[in-house]
Amino acid sequence: MKKSETKVSASGRRDFLKAAGAVTAGIAASSSLSLAEPPLATPGTLNVWITSDELRVAASDPIDWLDAARPHGQEVVTISPQSKFQSVLGFGACFNDGACYLFNQLSAAARAELFHTLFHPTQMSLNVCRTCIGSADAAASVYSFDDGDPDPELKRFSIDHDRAYILPVLREARAVNPELFLFGSPWSPPGWMKDNGSMLGGCMRHTYMPSYAKYFVRFLADYAAAGVPVQAITIQNEVDADQQGLMPACFWPQDYEAEFVREHIGPEFERGGVKTQIWIIDHNYNLWGRAIAELETEGVRKYVNGIAWHGYSGEPEMMSRVQDAFPDLPMHWTEGTPDYNDPEYMKCWAAWGQKFTAILRNSCTSVTAWCFATDEHGKPNIGPYPCGGILTIDSKTHAIYHCGQFWALSHFSRFVKRGAVRIDSDGSYKDLSHVAFANPDGSLVVILTNAGNARTTELRLGRHVASVSVPPNSVMTFTASSVAVE
Repeated sequence: MKKSETKVSASGRRDFLKAAGAVTAGIAASSSLSLAEPPLATPGTLNVWITSDELRVAASDPIDWLDAARPHGQEVVTISPQSKFQSVLGFGACFNDGACYLFNQLSAAARAELFHTLFHPTQMSLNVCRTCIGSADAAASVYSFDDGDPDPELKRFSIDHDRAYILPVLREARAVNPELFLFGSPWSPPGWMKDNGSMLGGCMRHTYMPSYAKYFVRFLADYAAAGVPVQAITIQNEVDADQQGLMPACFWPQDYEAEFVREHIGPEFERGGVKTQIWIIDHNYNLWGRAIAELETEGVRKYVNGIAWHGYSGEPEMMSRVQDAFPDLPMHWTEGTPDYNDPEYMKCWAAWGQKFTAILRNSCTSVTAWCFATDEHGKPNIGPYPCGGILTIDSKTHAIYHCGQFWALSHFSRFVKRGAVRIDSDGSYKDLSHVAFANPDGSLVVILTNAGNARTTELRLGRHVASVSVPPNSVMTFTASSVAVE
C-alpha cells in the first residue's frame, strides 16, 4: 500500500440498473436512455457494461470466474479487497447559470425525463454537484448578490437573480435524488469588495473580509429558506488566477485565504452554528504546496473540512502529497472540462475514464465535472473561453447530445455508490487504467479504461480469474455480488 493511500473501513453495495442503446460514433444519443435490468448473473459471474466506438454503457454477456491455478495471460489486474483506501461521496457536475438557463428552456416533460436519467438513484445517480455563488463565466450576465456601491452591512443583499431558474432547477434535481450533496463556489466577491472595483479580475481587499464572511452566511441562509440547503462552500474558484480581467474571477494570495478562514469565515460559521463544510484551494494540482502551507498555518486546520482540486495544471499524484500530510482530510475534485473545440469531443470517453481513474486513485472522495450543459456554441458564456458541458442542448431544437465525458462519468456514477470504499487493484500496462471499489452492500465494482488497441486482460480476485476481451478506445465496468475471496 502506498503511503498516500489512507485506509478506511470497508462498506458495500446497492442495486443498480444499466443504460443501454448502441449508437454509432459521432451520433449523439437520445436524452432518454433506455434502461433495463442487467442479465441475471449466477454466483461466480461478473456483469459487464461497455462504452466503445459502437456502444454506450451497454450491457454485455456476464463473464465466469475461473480457477486462478490455471496459466494466466500476460496482462493481469489483481484486486485486493483487504487493502482499503478512501470512501466515496459521489459524482456530478455544476449547476451554473448557463446550464440552469438551458435546463429551464426544456419542456417540463423533457426536463423531468432528463433529470430522471441524470439524478435518479437507479439511473446515472449524480449526487455531488456544484452551484455558483454569483456569476461564473458560464453565465448569461455578470452579477453578484450585492451589486453597486460599497455595502459592508449587506443591506442590499438578495438572491433574487437565482429565483428565476437556478433555484427551481436545484429543487427539481434534489426532488429526484434527495441525497444530492451541493457545494457552492464564488467566482468573485461583489466588485466593491475588490481592489479594482469590478467582478472581472482583481484581488480581494482585507477591509471587506468581515462583510464577505457574512455574505456567505446570508447566501446559505437564503438558499436554505428557498428549499435548497448547501452542504459545503469553497472560498474562491481558482484562487491563483484573475483571468486577465476578462471574466468573473478574483486573486486570493495564500495568506489572504488562510486569514479569511482563520479570522473571518471560520469564526463566523462557528458563532452562527453554521454546519456547512469549508473547502479551500479549489484550483489546480500544482498548488499542493500551498494547500499544505495553509493547513499548517495556526488556526486554519480546525475550520477546514476538505481540499478542492482542478485538473488543468500539474498531476493527480500531487493531491496524494497533501493526503500524506493530512490523512484525515477529504480530497474533492471539483472541476474539469473537455475542450469544446476538440474534434474528439463526442468520443473522448477513454481519455476521461483514465482521468477519473487517476483522480480516484489519488485520494479523491468525489468527482464533479464542470458544466452540466452548454448550447451548440458553448454558450451561455460571458468569458473568453467557451467550455463544453457533459451535455449539449441545442438552442433552437432543444435536442440533447452527450459528449465523451458524460459516458465516462456514467461508468463510475451508475455503479459506485455513496459509502463505497476504494480497494487496491494492481497491474501496470500501457494505455490500460483500472480502479476497484467495494460498495456498501459488499459488492465489487471494477472499472477498466483502454486508450489503446484491443487486448485481453485478466481480472484476479483471490484464487479466481476472469478473462476479459477489451475493445479499443473503451471504458468497461464490471460488477460482482461480493468482494469476498476464498
